[in-house]
Amino acid sequence: MITGIDIGSTAIRIAVGQAVEDENRKPRVQIFGAIEVASEGVHKGVVSSIEDAVSSLSSALEQIERMIGIPIEHAWVGLGSMHVVSQESKGVIAVAKSDGEIAEEDVARAVEAAHAVAPPLNYEMLHVVPRGFSVDGQTGIKDPVGMTGIRLEVDTQIIHGLSASLKNVEKAVYRAGIEIDDLVLSILATGDVVTTARQKDLGVAVVNIGGSVTSMVVYEDGDIVHVAAFPIGSGHVTNDLAIGLRTSIDVAERVKIHHGESIAEAVLRREKVDLGKLGAEASEEVSKRYIAEIIEARMTEILEKIGEQLSAIDRNGLLPAGIVLTGGGAKLRGLPDLARRTLALPASLGYPVDMVSSTDKINDLSFASAIGLVKWGAGLQQTRGARKRPIGAFLSRASQHVVKLAKTLIP
Repeated sequence: MITGIDIGSTAIRIAVGQAVEDENRKPRVQIFGAIEVASEGVHKGVVSSIEDAVSSLSSALEQIERMIGIPIEHAWVGLGSMHVVSQESKGVIAVAKSDGEIAEEDVARAVEAAHAVAPPLNYEMLHVVPRGFSVDGQTGIKDPVGMTGIRLEVDTQIIHGLSASLKNVEKAVYRAGIEIDDLVLSILATGDVVTTARQKDLGVAVVNIGGSVTSMVVYEDGDIVHVAAFPIGSGHVTNDLAIGLRTSIDVAERVKIHHGESIAEAVLRREKVDLGKLGAEASEEVSKRYIAEIIEARMTEILEKIGEQLSAIDRNGLLPAGIVLTGGGAKLRGLPDLARRTLALPASLGYPVDMVSSTDKINDLSFASAIGLVKWGAGLQQTRGARKRPIGAFLSRASQHVVKLAKTLIP
């Protein structure tokens, strides 16, 4: 059993699944339980109150255990992207065998050599992502195992997380009675589950619009080329509506969910919304076009921020597979159309790909990260007994410790 815990600013979502095989013996992931509870003690993806976060986590765990009838003992835990930095690093080694044949141990040593880069102050290594290998100067190699050469190099992208933020998440999860299989940057798990290998090869950006943080990852040639986040999310849309309509946050949230549109010109001017029917103290009709104008302004700002990130890596308008939108904020009607118009890219909604499920939560964009964490854990479980394709091996902190332990056992 594999459990994924996505600790968000507005909700804690837990998904539970297992690795299975379909009729063609192709590995797939089956999700058989998923729940969400409102999160307390989490602000912009960072734990701001240990006690409140533990209380919310415990409530979520109690619900999922009651649903599936099995106690949860360990989980893959997702981290928000606000306090992460990435940098490139290169590892170079000499091939060990006298005949020059490259073995998996050589690949592991090359990746380990890339760890030599010092993390920024108060940060620690979270993921090491191999992006490509070269053998004796021959570049563009995805999997060098079995090739012949003298010098093996690897280009990696190292992702660091803020030490204090990581420790606070660990403490909250441990105090809720859960052992952590590993900490995973949520957007990586999300990107992995909502895209296909072909999309990653062509070039695609995955954007997760959360309550207070929007995060994104860009793939090209099957590799991660950029990770970014900024502190604007769907919660800001709710705030804008509360101010613009002069109503409460709760009513504004209901207006957004039930009557929200991302493109104002698609709404007829004569259409009205009665705030009294959505919980307001008094009956008041407001123009649905005005609501859409408020939403469109904020969502356009978010999309323009995404465009700035793509421009920073010279990919603005140049991703053939376009942009995949997921997360709770992507539920706004018309958002893909607004994204196409703003970014001049193909745009679609990101649902989990190639999954089996007995729950309808798999079709809920809010659960993409939690389900992605289950798939992430299943992928590592399936490859522990077999050789893993190096370019797809995200060496996280747990696997780094295993590598180091193995080295101490080698005579």
